[in-house]
Amino acid sequence: MIVEPPRQRGVTVWFTGLSGAGKSTLAEALAPRLAALGRRVELLDGDAVRTHLSKGLGFSREDRDTNVRRIGWVAQLLTRNGVFVITAAISPYREARDWCREAIRDFVEVHVSTSLEVCAARDVKGLYQRALAGEIPHFTGVNDPYEAPTAPALSLDTQGMTIDEGVERVLAVLRARGYLPDA
Repeated sequence: MIVEPPRQRGVTVWFTGLSGAGKSTLAEALAPRLAALGRRVELLDGDAVRTHLSKGLGFSREDRDTNVRRIGWVAQLLTRNGVFVITAAISPYREARDWCREAIRDFVEVHVSTSLEVCAARDVKGLYQRALAGEIPHFTGVNDPYEAPTAPALSLDTQGMTIDEGVERVLAVLRARGYLPDA
């Protein structure tokens, strides 16, 4: 008789927000904290997924939704196998995020709600400046919409907090929802 160890419960922590809001920074800081708690962790960064899994997609609404659903599909597979999945993707449209929430079920949405002005000021690549000049079409928050979550598990404005404070707030939500034991 084969006896398997009890399966760890997985969850997807879905960071959404404008470019430059701090999604990737928070995700990269959260991953080692979860690993230190003995969790299997996978980080799905929107830029990396777009390069490898969604190569060739543009920035139309259809292409963006396809990219988000691909991230969601991978996250769902990992989550159901006990992995703590962290995504960091703009994911601008509510409908695509709702699709992911429904598919994954163990889904914690974190809206990184940093203002457009702060995100533009942080932009080292000059993307906001180029979008405002009309050089980049379909740039989220400038000439393409961002549909903020209506009821995220957590909303973080990274302008007024440290990375550690943001990570602690995410960990508190995971504890409150039973994904982590109380500290």
